[in-house]
Amino acid sequence: MSSIIAAALKRIKPSPTMAVAQKARELKAQGVNVIGLGAGEPDFDTPDNIKQAAIDAINRGETKYTSVDGIPELKDAICAKFKRDNDLDYEPSQIIVSPGGKAVIYNAMVATLNPGDEVIIPAPYWVSYPDMVRLAGGTPVFVEAPMENNFRMTPQDLAAAITPNTKWLIFNSPSNPSGIAYRRDELKALTDVLMGHPQVWILTDDMYEHLVYDDFEFTSPAQVEPGLYDRTLTMNGVSKAYAMTGWRIGYGGGPVELVKAMAKVQSQSTSNPTSISQWAAVEALNGPQDFIAERAAVFKSRRDLVVAMLNQATGIVCPLPEGAFYVYPSCAELIGKTAPSGKVIASDGDFVAELLEAEAVAVVQGEAFGLSPHFRISYATSTDALKEACTRIQRFCASLT
Repeated sequence: MSSIIAAALKRIKPSPTMAVAQKARELKAQGVNVIGLGAGEPDFDTPDNIKQAAIDAINRGETKYTSVDGIPELKDAICAKFKRDNDLDYEPSQIIVSPGGKAVIYNAMVATLNPGDEVIIPAPYWVSYPDMVRLAGGTPVFVEAPMENNFRMTPQDLAAAITPNTKWLIFNSPSNPSGIAYRRDELKALTDVLMGHPQVWILTDDMYEHLVYDDFEFTSPAQVEPGLYDRTLTMNGVSKAYAMTGWRIGYGGGPVELVKAMAKVQSQSTSNPTSISQWAAVEALNGPQDFIAERAAVFKSRRDLVVAMLNQATGIVCPLPEGAFYVYPSCAELIGKTAPSGKVIASDGDFVAELLEAEAVAVVQGEAFGLSPHFRISYATSTDALKEACTRIQRFCASLT
């Protein structure tokens, strides 16, 4: 009997970060005291004023279909946000609202990629970028940005990766998984390269823009180089800064032709984002913003704790990131050592599996993000849990022979 499954699915794999989270949940259900550091999700609650806006929307009867690409009130709020935070001028006709930031990226890829089109993705990368490109029929082209370069793609490496088939660069700063962020001069060096290649579009994933530390000033590509405005899709959302992961609201600003094409894809897939979540997002963007800096300060203290404790672990090297809520330490010095189980650690996947087995700490292997041997820790959890997890990691590393 022939398989019913599409050949396209053979080109992709399930999300490794989701797999780690699921494994941690299963162990917890068995009574194991697992500390899960795999999920990229703030542990803070959605602010009360945003929750109240959703309740008010329900009570007003805002429970019907909306325009496929978002309600006018939210598009206006997004335009105001882009101007306020990024000095970017967009009209509502240039805005699309989707059920999550992932849907914005996926819609853009499906709407624009033809077989043979290439998409440049710096590695390490968020796990979903390559597979969304593949599902849309494109070819991901990886540019390695190793720890020796502070996980930053160099202008020279970007230029070398561009071919006549290059259609997009997917750019993410602050980065998931490394937490690194590009300063204005570093970003300008990259945009200078792109100015010489008018066929290359830029999809910038700015989801972590408000989670930056140590006086870092965030900038976005079209802000740094206005000459790229007409071929840039600036993507963002409310999930990270506003602790609204489950509300599923992402948005993008870009050229009208592109946005219309993305809306066409969305009209035949998900249709409109949830009406109630859209009204909550209006309040998120238009309401008080002071809590963002307060929460970022908490994340910074957690970052400092995790980096310090990991760098005290035998064989671990952990750079200090500028943003997001991830660290991406190297476990290169531990490759070839033997775990308490007797297994030789041959890869970061082995390291992660043995750490979970020996100390019940769930992290994600660097292989999932395209750069090994590393692992990603999300420090978007309580300080006490982070202290205990890092203590367990130190103990595990010390046990390797």
